[in-house]
Amino acid sequence: MSMTLAVLAAATAVTPAPADTAAARAIIRQCEGKENFSDPAPPARIFGNVWYVGTCNVSVLLITGPQGHILVDAAVEEAVPQILANIRKLGFNPKDIGLIVSSHEHFDHVGGLAALEKATGARFVATAEAAKVIRSGKVSPADPQAQEIHGSRPARVDFALKTGDVFSVGPLKITAFQTPGHTEGSTSWHWKSCEGTDCRTITYVDSLTALPLGTYRFADHPERVAMFRKTFAQVEALECGVLLTPHPSASAMFERMSGSEPLADPDACKALAAGARDRLEKALEK
Repeated sequence: MSMTLAVLAAATAVTPAPADTAAARAIIRQCEGKENFSDPAPPARIFGNVWYVGTCNVSVLLITGPQGHILVDAAVEEAVPQILANIRKLGFNPKDIGLIVSSHEHFDHVGGLAALEKATGARFVATAEAAKVIRSGKVSPADPQAQEIHGSRPARVDFALKTGDVFSVGPLKITAFQTPGHTEGSTSWHWKSCEGTDCRTITYVDSLTALPLGTYRFADHPERVAMFRKTFAQVEALECGVLLTPHPSASAMFERMSGSEPLADPDACKALAAGARDRLEKALEK
């Protein structure tokens, strides 16, 4: 399904600049030893029209275009002022964001959503499963982490998506694919980004971590285990291009942005899924 979204104000086209490795190194320096979800990080360009505007530990991405922008994830509520400041520091207007999408419905990725919807006027899309949590602000009782994490401020969901849905802001297009396990509403995304004639697939793979909290045991929930295993196989089969993740540390994002490791690795998605499968098996053994 294709969905064209109007933006509130005209956006200025930006010519891609050289990869901002210096800015990425600044993130690494500023974030060393920081563990809070809201610890501020400076912005940096990742590739082409894709920019990092999140915190030290939670990704928020800005995909820019000549007719408006797309924001990927919303971090925690406390981080919203810094996210908006990062967007402005890069020379973009938050009011030109026409669409917000998310990875999953935990507070560290949608806690800032209500505030960002208000600040930008953008539409927001999510799976039906994620929408129930986001609209209520309450954690799903089926969530493996439900006993020890809190909800977030309720936010608006404008459209319930399914795998394969394509959303557009002007010439920008982003495609959703459901990757449930970490939560029921987990969603990953891919799109094309170019630096001149160098065009890459960018794949934002949601958290694959099997993290049981409290008394939750995966051995008691075979349906969740099956959900994870199906998602692992799906992610392993991806040609992910440039892999990005909701928590930068999950895929060494900052190191790859800084040039100390290759930005793109043909085996990145396979390695991510293999590591997640190993963690699930260890959780089952316990």
